[in-house]
Amino acid sequence: MSARIPVQRLGQSCLAFRPRSTYWISNRAFSSSSSTLADKKTNLKDVDLSNPLLDEYLSKQGGANPKTERPSPENGNLSKRSIFRKEYEIPGYQMGMDRAEVKALKRASETHEEQLVTQRENDTFAYTLDPVPAARRSFERKLVIKSLQKGGRVGKTLRIKRTEREMTYKSQNFPTSVKKLMRLMHQIQGKTVEEALIQMRFSKKRIARDIVKGLQLARDEAIAARGMGLGAGLDAAQVKKESKLIKEGLMDPSERSTVYLADGTRRREVKGAKGTVIELKNGSKKTVVDPTEMYIDQAWATKGPVSKSVEFRARGRTNALLHRSSKFNVLLKEEKTRMRISEEIQKKRENKPLWLPLPDRPVTAQRQYCLW
Repeated sequence: MSARIPVQRLGQSCLAFRPRSTYWISNRAFSSSSSTLADKKTNLKDVDLSNPLLDEYLSKQGGANPKTERPSPENGNLSKRSIFRKEYEIPGYQMGMDRAEVKALKRASETHEEQLVTQRENDTFAYTLDPVPAARRSFERKLVIKSLQKGGRVGKTLRIKRTEREMTYKSQNFPTSVKKLMRLMHQIQGKTVEEALIQMRFSKKRIARDIVKGLQLARDEAIAARGMGLGAGLDAAQVKKESKLIKEGLMDPSERSTVYLADGTRRREVKGAKGTVIELKNGSKKTVVDPTEMYIDQAWATKGPVSKSVEFRARGRTNALLHRSSKFNVLLKEEKTRMRISEEIQKKRENKPLWLPLPDRPVTAQRQYCLW
């Protein structure tokens, strides 16, 4: 604006753009109006400020609202008047019930809750233990029919399954090839679980650390699910006695009958216990102290999914890289099985007839050409 209008005429420009609703009065008029307001303030008491409409409304409502007063505090007991009392949480509770009725109602509620928890657990485990009840009943019916047809005779395979325990464990996929994993499987096959764990602990292979975790998981699962390896161990009183002697300093920890290592393995050579010498399939001898000790009967590796990635090379060319994976499987059995196999080998050797050489007589009809 200053660029268009000279400085001397800025005031005229402001008056030119004044709003239309603005009224300008002189100083004389303003002074006279202010004096009249001052006179009105002095005579304010003489003015009637009553409102007939408001008076009529208040008369219909029963007069003006009374002045509210501050309520007096009331001291109460939280345990008697609270809605968070324990009795209110009991299903079926009613006001006025005595202590004996509340106690009986609480006992019945706890019993019902325990039954619900048990039923819920059974329903949850049924999905794993008995996923298809109709198929299970059909299979059991076929087994009963087959046993009746055989006249109650039990075969060798069924008798072994009833008396000996076994479990197959399948690990997850590891980032390695089957060729590398089979080297370690050959190393642990035929050994007990504790011996295999020790072998993998001191192995230089990187995948051996994962095999240790898998073997520990397989051992724990066999103990919890199949009841394998529970017949071993010393008497609880003897273990308690040895622990007490070690704590008092009367016994050296190295003299303990059962030694546990850092990774959970256990040395099974119990002092003073006489084991059974058995013969393995390869002809070697072995002393078994605990018939329920678990060993790895079979160990093998299988292929897993293979992923691919691109390796960029010179001159715009590429190579396809294969990232292989594999998993290991172990079949755990108890030493009872090897003891039975050893007895069968011995019986077969004893029942084998003696070898007799040919009689000492001349051999005839042994020509290099036909006689006819």
